[in-house]
Amino acid sequence: MARFLRVAAWGLAGTAVAVAVGAYAAVWVGERKASRIVEVKVSPIAIREDAAGIALGKYLFESRGCMECHGAGGGGKQVIDDPGGLRVRAPDLTRANPDIAAYQPVDWVRSIRHGVAPSHRPLLIMPSEDYNRLSDEDLGALVGYLRSLPPAMGAPAEIRMPWLVRALYGVGIVQDAAAKIDHSLPVQPAMVPAPTARYGGYVANACLGCHGPDFRGGKIPGAPPDWPPAADLRPVPGGAMSRYGQASAFIAMMRSGKRPDGTEVSRVMPFDSFGRMNDTDLTALYLFLAGMPQR
Repeated sequence: MARFLRVAAWGLAGTAVAVAVGAYAAVWVGERKASRIVEVKVSPIAIREDAAGIALGKYLFESRGCMECHGAGGGGKQVIDDPGGLRVRAPDLTRANPDIAAYQPVDWVRSIRHGVAPSHRPLLIMPSEDYNRLSDEDLGALVGYLRSLPPAMGAPAEIRMPWLVRALYGVGIVQDAAAKIDHSLPVQPAMVPAPTARYGGYVANACLGCHGPDFRGGKIPGAPPDWPPAADLRPVPGGAMSRYGQASAFIAMMRSGKRPDGTEVSRVMPFDSFGRMNDTDLTALYLFLAGMPQR
C-alpha cells in the first residue's frame, strides 16, 4: 500500500509538472502570437468630412457598438475590470491621443476593418470582425466623424490578460480579430439602407463578434467567466428569434432590452448602442435573422 501511495504521489506530481509546463508553453506561444506581424493589403479610402458624412459617421459610431467601448465622445472607456485579472480599457480615439493623431487613412482601414495596428501587429481586443464588411462609404463616414471629435483625455489602450486567457489565446481557443477575418475578401459594395433581408445581412455584421459567424451564439471566447452566453439568433425552435413573430416586437426588444414577457435579455448585450439603430436598420436586421435558412 505504501508503495502504491508513493507511485500515485509521483504520478500526480508528474502530472502537475506536465500541466505547468504546458500552460507556460501556451502562454509563451500566446505572447509570440500577440507580437506577430500581420500583412494585409489595404488601400486608402475617401474620408467624408462633409456635414452629411459626419452625421452618418456619428450614427454608425453610436449604433454599431463603437460607443460601447470607446465612450459617447470617443474618449475611451473602461470596458472590463474583472476580479480574475482581465482588464481592458479602450483607447481615446480623438486627436488628443498621440497614437491616433498620427493615423493615416490606411491606418484607419487597417485597424477598423482588419484588426491590425499601424505597426502591423494585431489589435488584441478590437472586434474588427464586426466591421470588416463596412463599405468604403460607411467606413469613410465613420472615420470622418472620429476625426471631427474634440480632443478628450488622450489615454491609450490598456489590456491585461490573466495567464489562463493568455494560455487559451496561445492554443487558439481565444482569437484576436485578425485571426478570425478573411482578409482576402473584396470590399463590400455600398448598400442603400432599406427594410430588406439583404440589407439586414449587412447590418448583422455588427453581431458577429459575440454571436459567431453563423449566429448560433454560445459562450463568448475570452469574455469574463460570469458573462452569460450569447443567444442563438438562428430561426430555430427554442432560439431567441422564436419569441418575435413580427418586426415590431423585435424592435421593441432592441430598444428596451426586455423580452415580450418583460424579462431582461442580457446584462452584457450593448442595447445602449443597438437600440439607437433606426427603424429601417432594425427591420432589415429582423428580416435577415428571421429568414435565415434553418440548417
